[in-house]
Amino acid sequence: MIGRLNKEEIEEVLTSNVLGRIGCSDGKKLYVVPVNYVYDGKYIIAHSVVGLKITMMRINPEVCFEVDDMKSFTNWKSVIAWGRYQELINERERYTAMKLFVDRMMHMKISETAIPPEISEKRVHPRSPGNIRPVIYRIVVTEKTGRFEKDK
Repeated sequence: MIGRLNKEEIEEVLTSNVLGRIGCSDGKKLYVVPVNYVYDGKYIIAHSVVGLKITMMRINPEVCFEVDDMKSFTNWKSVIAWGRYQELINERERYTAMKLFVDRMMHMKISETAIPPEISEKRVHPRSPGNIRPVIYRIVVTEKTGRFEKDK
């Protein structure tokens, strides 16, 4: 059976997963890239170093975000959210966002690229060359939809 997820099911998929995909565009090129994230019921929160994704979202902050919860090819849930990229500049907001991220991820074994950066400017993301300050951002979610397929 294929169907639509209700609001509560959409929230559960976003909250229970930590890997999603951001789709962005600079007006010339489309780009979809996987990211580790945390969802707090209002925002999708992530971090990165400056690269193609951040550069494109700075040009055009309108983004799409997709998450799958796949048990099998006939038992899955998928959520798509649309929203606006917003860089966190305020130190208090950066700290709060990264605390939420670290609290969610601390019990999971994660790859080197997913390790959260330190908040202090003197510490850097482990994959960053030199003294690059990480970009901590959120997606202000404006619309969500979800589908599912389940074995009978």
